Amino acid sequence: MANPNTALVTKLLLIVVGMFGFGFALVPLYDVFCDITGINGKTRDTAAVYYDGQIDESRTVTVEFITRTHTGMPWEFRAQTHKVKVHPGEMNMVEFYVRNPVGKAMVAQAIPSVTPGQAALFLNKTECFCFNSQPLAAGAETLMPMRFYVDPQLPEDIHFFTVQYTLFDVTGNGDNNNPINNPFLTSFTAN
Repeated sequence: MANPNTALVTKLLLIVVGMFGFGFALVPLYDVFCDITGINGKTRDTAAVYYDGQIDESRTVTVEFITRTHTGMPWEFRAQTHKVKVHPGEMNMVEFYVRNPVGKAMVAQAIPSVTPGQAALFLNKTECFCFNSQPLAAGAETLMPMRFYVDPQLPEDIHFFTVQYTLFDVTGNGDNNNPINNPFLTSFTAN
């Protein structure tokens, strides 16, 4: 006769293993859910293709840009344009200023988010510094462009949305911060 405690322990261990597996699957599932629904304001991390289509000049949408640096990131980071009024379908460009005030080369990665989250589905970036890590030499500064258009299919009730970029220090994540492997680091000079 089987011991009832052994069966209970086996069932509990299977439950723990299942919960652990679900925990690992939760992040990719959440990302897929956000991509489909636009919840959480996640934007695409690849360039959109601009079609020279119809510009809806009857509508104006205000896009606000907010920047911040993650805790411990010493760079100066700001939007050159804080708000821009756009017509859905028209190509726009804004620039972001960044300066590395520390005495060593660093690499940063910008992570965007959009509020309200539904608007993220309609923000199409054709060029963005957020697509790649951004190396910067000690004391250097630069302007980073973002080219975008708002899809004309943006719901009529959205007249304003905010794009926030958070800058993270990713120095040391791979060889992208080594000047020998990345000549971009040595192309900037301190001003």
